[in-house]
Amino acid sequence: MHERDVDVAIIGAGSAGLSAWHAASKQSDSVVLIEGDEYGTTCARVGCMPSKLLIAAAEAAHHARDAHGFGVRVRGEIEIDGRAVMARIKHERDGFVSRVLESMQRIGAANLLQGHARFAAPHTLIVGDHTRLEARNIVIATGARPSWPGFFEAAGDRLVVNDDVFEWHDLPASVAVFGPGVIGLELGQALHRLGTRLRVFGVGGALGPFRDETLRDYADRTFNESFYVDPDAKVEAIERDGDQVVVTFLERHSGARLTERFDYLLAATGRRPNVDGLDLDQAGLALDDQGVPHYNRFTMQCRNADDGPSHVFIAGDASQELPLLHEANAQGRIAGGNAGRYPALRAGQRNVALAIVFTDPQMATVGASRAELEQRYGGCDCIATGEASFEDQGRAVVMGQHRGMIRLYAEHGSGQFLGAELFGPRIEHMAHLLAWSLEQHLSVSRMLEMPFYHPVLEEGLRTALRDLNASLQLGPAITERCMECGPGD
Repeated sequence: MHERDVDVAIIGAGSAGLSAWHAASKQSDSVVLIEGDEYGTTCARVGCMPSKLLIAAAEAAHHARDAHGFGVRVRGEIEIDGRAVMARIKHERDGFVSRVLESMQRIGAANLLQGHARFAAPHTLIVGDHTRLEARNIVIATGARPSWPGFFEAAGDRLVVNDDVFEWHDLPASVAVFGPGVIGLELGQALHRLGTRLRVFGVGGALGPFRDETLRDYADRTFNESFYVDPDAKVEAIERDGDQVVVTFLERHSGARLTERFDYLLAATGRRPNVDGLDLDQAGLALDDQGVPHYNRFTMQCRNADDGPSHVFIAGDASQELPLLHEANAQGRIAGGNAGRYPALRAGQRNVALAIVFTDPQMATVGASRAELEQRYGGCDCIATGEASFEDQGRAVVMGQHRGMIRLYAEHGSGQFLGAELFGPRIEHMAHLLAWSLEQHLSVSRMLEMPFYHPVLEEGLRTALRDLNASLQLGPAITERCMECGPGD
């Protein structure tokens, strides 16, 4: 077995690992990047980019069907060529992956190791069956993989995850989607618009990223106008019959027991961090009940089992914090930089939370949710809420996309903007404006001083800000109480 010594070893060559490599390489020339699977990031291969390609095709079909509302007549039936849809997705996906691979050529073969890595000791990694690696510092950036309950296994090879969808050669006639979260809603709605018969089942009532009950109920009603979504489904059985999956469930509104057949069961029920094959017990780290190391989110440094600081860092989906590309990149920069300069650590900048779901209407969350704020402020009346609907918003009506609602939150007393939950047309752009405002600690009154053009969707944001500002102008009793309270009291 080949033996090698390095300053920094990074396990995983995805988005977080690549970011960590670039950061660590600024501190040391002795950095190795280890990958146990194919090169190319989750985002490019099976995540962000191919899913948006599927969504783009679905939007084209939807706009063609919906054109009659504008007086535009499309003659005959809208025909979906499933093979052509999937061929374009694969072609463009492969282009995104190739560009990632091209960027990796700057790393150089001497700094790349192929093979599964596992700890043999706190500073020792065994890579495949060919290399024993001694590393002064180590970054875990092994990503995550889809997970599902055991009873889904009854579907056999008709059980698929998002990774499998982008390998289809044609669109299926029917799919049962389990999990109305980000992946389930994005892929489910896209497949529905491309002609696939669809049912979406959930557990516990969650829908997308929303914690605000008013907004969640509104989104629930909106999606159900187009396709079946039950966020708290009563599924009695999943069976395999020939080449189909048979699902028995109680229909949401009627309560009738139905048995339906689907070509596939798409499991979108969450992801688990890829840390279980690393033999972390040999690394001497403190682990949570899911086997993920305890770490400091500002330095990404893990803790030893004796609660002392470790030479091991973690980044990206493996940390199980926020499974988002921009978060993986940020964590990778922090972890790689600190691994390279260890023990002289620096606290990295962590941006405000920002998440976007590319459904139609789009969904987004910025900063803290209402539920998180109520917990932070101890349940008192310190939180003001502002709301606006897109049902009568000028630009939304013009575009024929007048469904949606946004809810904004601020602190009584200071007027500080705290967060938002958004559901509406092209909300991705509005979410960025709010994230930038929150990053700069703007008050609601200062945000209202910003320019608003006419007619734009952002006028709906101004309506919500005005409503929020009016809520902040309540009598002095609530203001005094909230100034005395403060976050976390």
